[in-house]
This record gives sequence, C-alpha cells and structure tokens, in this order.
Amino acid sequence: MKTQNTKLIRLPAVIERTGFSRSWIYELINQKQFPQPVKIGSRAVAFIESEIDQWIEVLISKSRNNSI
Repeated sequence: MKTQNTKLIRLPAVIERTGFSRSWIYELINQKQFPQPVKIGSRAVAFIESEIDQWIEVLISKSRNNSI
C-alpha cells in the first residue's frame, strides 16, 4: 500500500484546482488523460488529492518544456 497522503476531494474542489468544467473533466477521464475517480458511495465519487496535484504538475511541466 502507498504511504503518500491519500486525502479524497470532491469534484467541486477538482474544478476549482484545474479551472476545467465538469464535462471537460469527465471527457478527459473517458480519454484516460485524467486521474480516475474513486467510488465512495452508490452515487458519489471523489478524487485522490495527490493524484490531482501530480497531474497538474505534469501538465505544467509539459507546457514549459514545449514552449522552449
């Protein structure tokens, strides 16, 4: 089992962090280009905070490397 911080965050927090709309986040999930949500109830999902943070860091890194 991983020893990293595994705090779960809900979709509104993900939207706030990424600036993406709900529909675009789910489109990226369907394309396997965004961290997969974790089912936390019969109709509820959450995201692992550290995975979202890492995804953002990779996106920034790719953007910086392509602009050089």
